[in-house]
Amino acid sequence: MRRAAALLLAAVASAAAASPPAPESFFGHRMGADRKLAGWDQVVSYFKQLDAASNRVKVDVIGASVDGRPLIAATIAASATMRDLERYRSIQGRLADPRRTPAAGAEMLFEQGKAIVMITCSIHSTEVASTHTAIEFAHRMATASDHKTRAILDNTIFLLVPSLNPDGVEIVRRWYEKTLGTPYEGSSPPELYHRYLGHDNNRDWYIFSQPETRAVVARLHNEWHPQIVYDVHQQSPYASRMFVPPWMDPIEPNIDPILAQLCNMIGMGMAADLTAAGKTGVVVNALYDFWTPARHYQAYHGGARILSESASVRLATPLRIKPEDIRDSSRGYDPRQSSWNYLEPWRGGNWTLRDIVDYQLIAWESCLYQAAVRRRDLLTSFYRIGVRAVERTSPYAFVIPASQPDPGSAAKMLETLSFGLVEIERAGNDFEAGGRRYRKGDYVIRLRQPYGAFAKTLLERQDYPDLREYPGGPPRRPYDVTAHTLPLLMGVKADLIDARFSAPLQAVREFPFEIEGRRPAEGGLSAWDVSSWREVNRLWKAGATVWREGDTGDFHAKPATGAAPLKRPRLGLYRSYAPAMDEGWTRWLLEQFGFEYAGITNADIAAGGLAKRLDALVFPDQSESSIAEGYPKNSMPEEFTGGLGDSVAELKAFVEQGGALVFLNDSTRFAVNRLGLPVKDVVEGAASSEFYSPGSLLNVTLADHPLARGLPKDVAIWSQGSPAWETRAGVEAAFVARYPQTDILASGWLLGESRLAGQAALLEIRQGKGRIVLFGMRPQYRAQSYQAFKLFFNAIAGY
Repeated sequence: MRRAAALLLAAVASAAAASPPAPESFFGHRMGADRKLAGWDQVVSYFKQLDAASNRVKVDVIGASVDGRPLIAATIAASATMRDLERYRSIQGRLADPRRTPAAGAEMLFEQGKAIVMITCSIHSTEVASTHTAIEFAHRMATASDHKTRAILDNTIFLLVPSLNPDGVEIVRRWYEKTLGTPYEGSSPPELYHRYLGHDNNRDWYIFSQPETRAVVARLHNEWHPQIVYDVHQQSPYASRMFVPPWMDPIEPNIDPILAQLCNMIGMGMAADLTAAGKTGVVVNALYDFWTPARHYQAYHGGARILSESASVRLATPLRIKPEDIRDSSRGYDPRQSSWNYLEPWRGGNWTLRDIVDYQLIAWESCLYQAAVRRRDLLTSFYRIGVRAVERTSPYAFVIPASQPDPGSAAKMLETLSFGLVEIERAGNDFEAGGRRYRKGDYVIRLRQPYGAFAKTLLERQDYPDLREYPGGPPRRPYDVTAHTLPLLMGVKADLIDARFSAPLQAVREFPFEIEGRRPAEGGLSAWDVSSWREVNRLWKAGATVWREGDTGDFHAKPATGAAPLKRPRLGLYRSYAPAMDEGWTRWLLEQFGFEYAGITNADIAAGGLAKRLDALVFPDQSESSIAEGYPKNSMPEEFTGGLGDSVAELKAFVEQGGALVFLNDSTRFAVNRLGLPVKDVVEGAASSEFYSPGSLLNVTLADHPLARGLPKDVAIWSQGSPAWETRAGVEAAFVARYPQTDILASGWLLGESRLAGQAALLEIRQGKGRIVLFGMRPQYRAQSYQAFKLFFNAIAGY
């Protein structure tokens, strides 16, 4: 008996040693415990242990973050499913393209396949809860045997990304632990929580500029074609406790209505399950719209986009919220009152990180259980969406001529679409389409393909609806932006053809272009091709002299007729302790094209002598108050407070001595008001009902000026609350870009067009030996505005 008991105890001990570790035992605390944040190394180690101990979990490194940390994804399903993953991935691929799978064959696959659900966490790293939820939920999936867990495991393949931004997990954890027990506990770090993008990292889902985005798209979206992608976020602490779909209007018109209805159904199911579990403060159909593809790749690839936004705490520090602290959001509901879409208001009280985890655990299970119960319906709808896509009749195609103003931008546009699984073909002969003649070698994107909607939304012009808070009232603010037309952003000619045409077409994956209507730069590099700037910087770094022609702007590596040496700029980029996403985008752009630069702080400017160090200093899109004042005293540790308010004299001296100050978008208001520039912003202070440009593309005309070298006369620029100027009489200012008198809107939404008519969107003002350049735009907008990159490069290094 004793021996048998000993053997039993040994077996139990062995099983316990092999079982997946509980989060509490591994981390030393419950997930969501007050003032506790997991580090990324710990998260990765824990998931590796789950993989080793459970036949339901497989963890893969799918790529590396921008700072080199492992980006991981866990695949979770029943053990029998896990043994046959490649078969289920093959089924997904066959259902994703109805041209490969006739209806009769699809019926069999509906019976055999699994619903693929992907949940992604903490892309915004101050929204810390979901990584902790992922740990606890993964453990539950690895160990539980209740009927809901079994249904999820048996009917779905669950792809879990514990964080889309591992670097940010560490940046936030380090800052939080550094400030614990100080007056600054729970504050956001004084740096972007992604090296380049900060909060904008979830606006990268169609330009694919970052390694994290590319890895998730390539290794998960494009391989598994998930039916549901659920992205987990947090929001303000002072309104609802959680948002789930349905979305607010508008819904982007290229999103299949089946997907929009699936979002409605799943979101309402999640809201019902949260309410049934006793959770109050759940809101639907408020706050968030379903417009820009920058936030939802899957909606153009057969997948329903689910979003939840949980009320935040101060990172991991609890909050005590009084009823009077709850604020009206004016975005589809009043959080202080019951309504059809906010049935049980949360009235205030203690709110902790564990509360967020609890809400998220219920929401995750609800989403996955709905997918499990309706597995066959989801697969059927997924296939049907593809059928509707390949049966599209009009419009028929886009034609992109192989002769373009900017070959580098055109190639980038097609490479971007191709990465998003858009099929691109090239004509084998001359052909006619839409009443126009096209040449052999021109590119064709036929929209009758599984992801034709992705191509269409990125290639066509947007007509954003005129939505108001109430009839005749102010505009209803879009959640993000209203335009995403890549041909306008990149300066690419792309013709929409409505009717079917005939041409011999060959699928291609490489995209050579030639310069339209211009001779190649003899022995040099064309100013029209944005890619030339990479080679210019390579030559500079190699110690070569670069020459630039005065009339064409073309570059040469040796003396040429009409060319003068182009000085390599000593470049500075202003970097305040109040982090600005646009500063990160600007760094990304400079590094992508090979520019060397120095980060310039408030202390650097206050020290004076800028002209000894720099030729040009760039101020990114940042508010006047943020630049001038920075963080207020006592809001952050002393070394991170303050701004440039007392250092204006040093900036003026820099220009007088021959330096160039380049201000982008909102920072121009600092320049105008603090440097006393003799211009007037004609839209500053206007009510939104009088002027509103919420992320739109606007037409401008460029002057014959060195800043405009390499660009056509008429272009579109990015406008997002952007200034426009008139100048005083006698001022020495060049109107480099000017709005036309009419037809200013190119894509998106614009109110108050008349205020812009004839005004400047890009000014160069000469002062002393130097110059000040005011960009009434973001010329490096989110890695997309390739045409305007050249305006920016000309401003910092062009002459």
